[in-house]
Amino acid sequence: MTFDLFFVITEWLRGIMLSWNFSASLTDVILKLLGAAVIGGFVLAMFIVQTWLERKIAARIQDRIGPNRVGWKGLLQPFADALKMITKEDTTPAKADKLIFNIAPILSLGSVILVWGVIPFSATNFGANLNVGVLYIAAVGSFGILSVLIAGWSSNNKFALLGAFRGVAQLIAYEVPLLLTLFIPVFLTRSMSLNTIVEFQGEFNWIIFYAPLAFVIFFISNMAEIGRAPFDLLEAESEIVAGYNVEYSGMKFGLFMASEFAHSFAAGALISVLFFGGWQPFESPWLGLIVFFAKAFFFYFVIMWIRLTVPRIRIDHMMSMNWKFMVPLSLVLLMTTPLLDYFVKDMGWIRMASHAGLNVVLFILAFFVVANNIQKNKPQIARFPERPLAVPPKEEGVI
Repeated sequence: MTFDLFFVITEWLRGIMLSWNFSASLTDVILKLLGAAVIGGFVLAMFIVQTWLERKIAARIQDRIGPNRVGWKGLLQPFADALKMITKEDTTPAKADKLIFNIAPILSLGSVILVWGVIPFSATNFGANLNVGVLYIAAVGSFGILSVLIAGWSSNNKFALLGAFRGVAQLIAYEVPLLLTLFIPVFLTRSMSLNTIVEFQGEFNWIIFYAPLAFVIFFISNMAEIGRAPFDLLEAESEIVAGYNVEYSGMKFGLFMASEFAHSFAAGALISVLFFGGWQPFESPWLGLIVFFAKAFFFYFVIMWIRLTVPRIRIDHMMSMNWKFMVPLSLVLLMTTPLLDYFVKDMGWIRMASHAGLNVVLFILAFFVVANNIQKNKPQIARFPERPLAVPPKEEGVI
């Protein structure tokens, strides 16, 4: 039997509480609360690591040095930033809806922490094995949209409200293809449980080989949901005053920032679980844990890489790409995948090849449809009739 440290610690705590004459049900409740506290603490600890990591990687990509003064290689810089956030004045607008105003940043970070509650870290280490885990993620992920809306509305600031409207328009738009492609792994594995989805992908039977197009749409939609470049219209310069969170200061603003960082890493974890096998192919708790975090950090690095190298796109281009391309393509993919799988569900590698072929065909068709549409709607360049050039008159006797 493989040694599992987390299981040993849990059983040790259970034995202590039972020896104190705690009932079995109360013991289970306390252990679950402790587990939730550990996951929440892990997310906040990762935020500290991500703060330093992103600044150093951004510096390398942009030919700078990055944090290098506070601590060795700037490792203590995140703690200095956190101290600054905590000690800054916490202001609340006089005419703001104070209760909702203060709930918004907590809701923003809480929605990301709740996502981690169902992600399987390894074969034996996970928060809760819900049989509707995918539906749960879709539900709690929507809290982030609500936090943006109530933050802008409760501030009693017209600029914050307009920024919230723009942000909600972006988040709702890209949540449609994200949720549509989120259910592609559900159709292929016949389960909404994230644990079952990971177990299905054993022996490198990853869903990316079945649905590469779904992965691309899911990845792009996640980038827009996070609100990072090239989709960072939530806090673009065009907002003039930084968007929906303009009235927030101190640690409240820090919670919005923490939720963005935590969401980025959660997106990498979800991609690894849904499309790249999660902790597979290792059943060992420790090896599975290492593999899972290696995959999650890889996709988190790709998200950082894109953010630091790709320029921001215009909001009309962003919305057109979503509603005119990604949503129709996601709908077609969602309808054709289960239909094809009905005929090839028990055919082994033929099943994988059939789904991969379907994704390639759909992408090629979508590419030609979009290219043809762009060509038709291409603005005509106005050309003026040629006119004779004006030349100075020649003087007689001058060559």
